[in-house]
Amino acid sequence: MIRKNISQTPKLLTRIENTRKLRRILIVCEGKKTEPNYFKCFPGNPEIFDQIDIHGTGYNTISLVNEAIRVKNEASRKNEPYIEVWCVFDKDDFSVEQFNNAIILARENKIECAYSIEAFELWYLLHYNFCDAALSRKQYKDKLSALLGKTYQKNDEGIYKQLLSKQSTAIQNAQKLYALQYKQPLSEQNPITTVFLLVERLK
Repeated sequence: MIRKNISQTPKLLTRIENTRKLRRILIVCEGKKTEPNYFKCFPGNPEIFDQIDIHGTGYNTISLVNEAIRVKNEASRKNEPYIEVWCVFDKDDFSVEQFNNAIILARENKIECAYSIEAFELWYLLHYNFCDAALSRKQYKDKLSALLGKTYQKNDEGIYKQLLSKQSTAIQNAQKLYALQYKQPLSEQNPITTVFLLVERLK
């Protein structure tokens, strides 16, 4: 009897492993290329997740969060729920009210936000330097072009690899910036980015 039980144990473990649901993380991005091209390069992290699903929508603020809610609910109806859902978006030229309402809606639906004021490119810039000055999109592009040694392109598929060695620096700079800004009213938090929270989760 003992031998029989021992021989069956590997089969039982295999059966349990085969029936475990995939641990999936959903990332819904405002941009169709910039953010998806970056996040799709993250390697798997078997201790946390099995798969990352990335949706580049072209939507913004409230529309983006509503799309994330739709995809999240659809996955749950199929009995394939995500373990986490993230929205990645910028403030850009949208009003503080629109931006704030998007964050509130996400939290009400248990969705995390990796937001940037004003632009996602702030996260890239923090790989090189600490920056607490409000910059325009053109200024971000000019600074990144100088630091990268080539013209910065939003759809650059190699940006993750080029920045990877400086990722820890970016996290430290983003944390420092967040500590300086997060207690301010949202209208006065320029610049700030919480992308480091998502990056830390995926690492």
